[in-house]
Amino acid sequence: MTEQQGTPDQLPAEKGQGGAGATYKKLAVFEFENFRGKKVELSGECKDVLEKTPRVGSVIVESGPWVGFECLGFGGEQFVLEKGEYPRWSTWTSCQSSYTLSSFRPLKVESGDHKLHLFENAGFEGRKMEIVDDDVPSLWVHGFQDRVASAKAISGTWVGYTYPGYRGRQYVFEHGDFKHWNAWGATAPQIQSVRRVRDMQWHKRGCYIPPTPGPNPQPTPKPQTKPQP
Repeated sequence: MTEQQGTPDQLPAEKGQGGAGATYKKLAVFEFENFRGKKVELSGECKDVLEKTPRVGSVIVESGPWVGFECLGFGGEQFVLEKGEYPRWSTWTSCQSSYTLSSFRPLKVESGDHKLHLFENAGFEGRKMEIVDDDVPSLWVHGFQDRVASAKAISGTWVGYTYPGYRGRQYVFEHGDFKHWNAWGATAPQIQSVRRVRDMQWHKRGCYIPPTPGPNPQPTPKPQTKPQP
């Protein structure tokens, strides 16, 4: 038995970003965890989803990707939402400081290719790291420190994280130049991991798929010894 109340509210449909062959964006938010309670469907940006529902307890992204925001008017912490189901707040963030979603907008994904330039200092100065068609769970492993003060998203859309392993606060990098860390909503120049944001226009599943761990090694059987006569 569900707690959904009648026909879901739906905002006017808008064409998704991305040029020729662009896909429509569709996202559904639910009042409670596990897709229960009042349902609101979005197909374009929404500066205040709390006008439609008292809270957001779970999310389903039917086509995307999207970015959700902690505060009204696209403010506060950012949470990237790719195609899939998010039954509770811990599935869209690893950060313990905030789990509220108050506004949403579709992400602009204008290319299936991905290239990102990271710079040590503001204004594209200092050491530079180029990332092409790859996800980087730790900048340190590639010889680049965690200080990232400016960036250029040459192609594709990216998300950066304050900690290794795609943990901590999230920062979206859509196509364009970011001369200062304030431009991506950060209060300090700290990024330790970055990955590509996927779109089903170019990627079949339309989302980031963590690598499958390999099989556990099996112990080598001991050789059988023949009993002594």
